[in-house]
Amino acid sequence: MNNFSRSRLSLLIALAAAGVNQGAMAQQAVDAAKIDGAAVEEIVVMASPIRDSQKAAIDAKRDADNNVDIISADTIGRFPDQNLADSLGRVPGLAIERDQGQARYINFRGAPFRYTALAIDGLSIPGAENGRVPRFDSFPSVITSRIDANKAIMPNMPGEAVSGYINISTFDPFAKEGWAFSGDVGMGNQQLGDGDIEKLGLRTSWSNDNFGFSLFTSENSREQTTDNREYDIERDTSGELLVNELDFRSYKVTREDRAYGGRFEFRGDGALERVFISTLYNEFQDFEERNQFVFDFAGGAEAVGAPQATGAVGENQFALVGRALEYGLYENSTFTNTLGADLALGEWRLESRVNFTETENNMFLPMPRSMGGFVMASFDVSDLYDPAVDNLIDPRAQAPIGMNDINYAVDLGMLIGTKMDIDATKFKLDAERDLMLFGQQSVLKTGVELDAREAEGYGTVFAMGGIPADVDISSFATSEAWESQFSNGIGATYYDNKALRKAWDTAAGGLTLTPNASQAIRIEEDVTAGYAMVNTDYSWGNLVLGARVENTDYLSVGPTGNFEDSFTNVLPSAHLNVDLTDEVKLRLSTSTGVSRPTYSEWRGADMVDMLQGSVMAGNPQLEAEESWGVDAAIEWYAGSASLLSAGLFSRSIDNVIYAESGVIAGDEYLPEVGRDSWTYTQYVNGSNGEMRGAEFNAIAQAADFLPVLDGFGISANLTLLDSEFETLDGRRHSLPGTSETIVNASVFYEMEGISVRLNHQFRDDWLSTTENVGMNDYWAAQKRVDFAISYDLPTPVFGADVTVYANANNLTDEQDVRYTGDESTPNQVESYGRRYLAGFRVNF
Repeated sequence: MNNFSRSRLSLLIALAAAGVNQGAMAQQAVDAAKIDGAAVEEIVVMASPIRDSQKAAIDAKRDADNNVDIISADTIGRFPDQNLADSLGRVPGLAIERDQGQARYINFRGAPFRYTALAIDGLSIPGAENGRVPRFDSFPSVITSRIDANKAIMPNMPGEAVSGYINISTFDPFAKEGWAFSGDVGMGNQQLGDGDIEKLGLRTSWSNDNFGFSLFTSENSREQTTDNREYDIERDTSGELLVNELDFRSYKVTREDRAYGGRFEFRGDGALERVFISTLYNEFQDFEERNQFVFDFAGGAEAVGAPQATGAVGENQFALVGRALEYGLYENSTFTNTLGADLALGEWRLESRVNFTETENNMFLPMPRSMGGFVMASFDVSDLYDPAVDNLIDPRAQAPIGMNDINYAVDLGMLIGTKMDIDATKFKLDAERDLMLFGQQSVLKTGVELDAREAEGYGTVFAMGGIPADVDISSFATSEAWESQFSNGIGATYYDNKALRKAWDTAAGGLTLTPNASQAIRIEEDVTAGYAMVNTDYSWGNLVLGARVENTDYLSVGPTGNFEDSFTNVLPSAHLNVDLTDEVKLRLSTSTGVSRPTYSEWRGADMVDMLQGSVMAGNPQLEAEESWGVDAAIEWYAGSASLLSAGLFSRSIDNVIYAESGVIAGDEYLPEVGRDSWTYTQYVNGSNGEMRGAEFNAIAQAADFLPVLDGFGISANLTLLDSEFETLDGRRHSLPGTSETIVNASVFYEMEGISVRLNHQFRDDWLSTTENVGMNDYWAAQKRVDFAISYDLPTPVFGADVTVYANANNLTDEQDVRYTGDESTPNQVESYGRRYLAGFRVNF
């Protein structure tokens, strides 16, 4: 166990003991009646059983003025979710993209990550990686009272929410008068590598009639081994398999996330209804040790002038061998602070917000790399998902040789890094008032928003030099065999990467990465927005009409000059909600949106990688993507806590941004370097983008249909998707992130304090990225089976309600596979094993 976890566990015990005298537990509530989100009533969720929590979320959806799905904090806690991305992955139309088994990104309705906007308490925040793309693996559940996944975008929501707008509501200190305390502590195991998992979340609050505050902290740690095999295989003109290269990797990873923050608030009885200040800091760190061996069979055959073997099995083939060892860090953080005031001025109600957000994203990977090893070896890829290499022979001595005894022609030191810092200042003012419009009761809402951002950093930078002569890389080899679910015929053992990096750092007098001017990113962006909308009630439902106007000014600074531009988008929308009966609601809507280029795409420079022979060109003249779409949904609110719904949607997207890659001759780009060719990639605008789909959702409590099965229930949804866009040369591709089929299904039972859930998730193949020649890299279909069980103790323990729980993730031990073209030519297979966690929650 890490030292921080021991100290936090002691703190939890001490706080729990102190909290016993603060009073018995009361229900937690969320004040969700906000101008800048879907219009819903306050819902009580945290201390309720699943049925009550589910009912509150369903009621909030029913009362909303747009198509939205809502997840309550209690529902998050009852599932075996590792982070908020896992929670969102159960919403109809949303799919997860993982990194080394951990949910990180969201494809909202099959759209690229950038089409989703993320907000905290109604204030959108920049994506730490590139200004646009939100990550959900660093936001812990302790901060969350509920999540709104808005599918039909209203004028009071950001225009950049092309496919969806996700709003995370934090806890309200006035949910319970007096003191309240809750804690969640858990420990577990990551099966592959026998890694420790630790979870800690604490939250306390106090309030009276006028003053209140809440404080929270969360720290999570996860150790794991990721087993990875990567390939360069293809088929020749006759269909025979060519094994060009096999890449064996084992990663030892420690991932930590932490969050701290709180809110201090005053509520008045006069014109000043509320004043508050809130703060949230969250950080994600990924400490990575890489052990990697690459067998280049194509290069080995070429080196000796021998023909390359064809077929899935090759005996005694020549191979060039490379070795890479790394101990590095990926990290990102968000620090957001808000000052807010709500006022009642005559017939007007006003909400004003000033927000300051800083995000940081850094990667630094020092990697000793050895090249020019030479062996004879046999390979077998009959099982494409478990490639094997064995029978290593030293060609010179004609004798067997171990992996750690291979001699390399050269030892190099590679530094890889990237950095992006964003400072954002936002002012937001919303106002609303009641009025009669053509004899109908209506609400007028209007507002302005000023969002100023500065981004500075650099893209992925490579630097290479020699390893100091007094650092013997081979001396850091250990006898510890790789933790692996694949074949380890090469007999790979781990190196002491941490000690190796320390020795290299000491010998070199420090390891630093200095980007050149061509790799720098500096963007200044100002978005000024205003909106107006009218919500009119009728006997049969309501109609929301309005528009948002956004003006964007941006400056991209480059080494050869600056580029600046300004453009304006008018974004109308309409939302019709019809109560067909007391239980059935029909929703029809149309909305528009704009997706601006990421800061990496808008940069005014080319990133040149001399080692790989590649160029990634920025394009400050990229146009923003513009969308128009329609949504239709019918919802049946069956019983008191059940919902059946079906929906259709479509989006048309112009100026689709994608990466166009190709191979160009060396004399066409930097001819003075003398390369034969470059792989040149530039971001450009395509056209004729389309997204369409159908969603089916069922949340059913057996008590609403078959009372004899009271306690049982299901939550299931099916999404069918399709997308495409047209490239500059007329080719058509799907949008990155579009799986044609997404399925989520949960079966649960809850009675007498016992809660049991079995959850299944599935998504079929999807285009990974456009940033490669041919745009034909895909993730293969993925599925996950997770299990959760919890028990609410029947009597308080020292005045606290206590729940004990156990979760299991990836029960079927799935692998993640990526391929080029089709599944007969995979380029990556990744395994990480099952995950187990057990713990307890307390509430005072």
